[in-house]
Amino acid sequence: MSFDKILSLGQTALELGLVNALTVLALFLSYSMLNVCDLSTDGCFTLGAAVGAVVALSGHPWLSLPAAMLAGSLSGLITAVLQTRMGVQSLLAGIVVNTGLYSVNMAITGSKAQLNMNKTPTVFSMAKEALGGTALSGQYKLLVLLAAVTLVILFLSFFLRTRLGLSIRATGSNADMVRSSSINPTFTTTVGLCVSNAFTGLSGCLMAQQQKSFDINMGSGMVTVALASLLIGGVFLGRRSIPLRAVGAVLGAFIFRLVYTLALRLNMPAFMLKAVSSVIVILAISGPYLKEQGVLLLRRYRAAGERGTV
Repeated sequence: MSFDKILSLGQTALELGLVNALTVLALFLSYSMLNVCDLSTDGCFTLGAAVGAVVALSGHPWLSLPAAMLAGSLSGLITAVLQTRMGVQSLLAGIVVNTGLYSVNMAITGSKAQLNMNKTPTVFSMAKEALGGTALSGQYKLLVLLAAVTLVILFLSFFLRTRLGLSIRATGSNADMVRSSSINPTFTTTVGLCVSNAFTGLSGCLMAQQQKSFDINMGSGMVTVALASLLIGGVFLGRRSIPLRAVGAVLGAFIFRLVYTLALRLNMPAFMLKAVSSVIVILAISGPYLKEQGVLLLRRYRAAGERGTV
């Protein structure tokens, strides 16, 4: 494989990783901070893509970004209401919302499972025109995605240090303690899920515009990808400050997509890619545990050696 192909492979993985990183950052807020496993991610991602595609096709590519985020927030609001107001368990609430969003997404696209955006202006095509004739004209996709991810990281770094953000983090640590401290966990859970799903919707919107197409199944397995990326990022940077942990989540998204892209380059059959995702998830989840067990075994072996029993 030539050096140019390696660079092209790395850039492709980086671009896809940055798109997925927005969903990973959404799970960073809901799963890591709020301690809620939101299984509506797949449907919410597709919802953002559907809204973004429809609004862009109507001639408003920049308006598609806030529209997709608003749609994602509404999805998060419904999930939060089911959990906090109707007594539905968080996992089941996510499954119910994810199932219902399939019909919602079809309704948004006019019962069309696919939308073609090849001749439609997008935020990427507009960025390409703006950068035309400059040295960065060939990196317009990367720059748009880097700007989006950077803004989300900066927002999370600031938001999670505010009083509301600290209340959300406290709710994820101990909801009973928060309730006894005159903080309403229902409100903090609702805000957290609305914000996190807004990022998921933005991720789907950018994915649709980057690929210049929408597919009703494009969000399938996204929660698995995002969770694996989040865990991979945690392996590298661990429990550090909020900005570093957010950067670690983005790094995890890139590593996941790099492995995925390498699998494609090795001519692996398409039906095996789901298995690759599952293996990556297993390694990401069990990696820290296996590492800890390995350290304990090494200590026992050394201790036994010092006693002369080995």
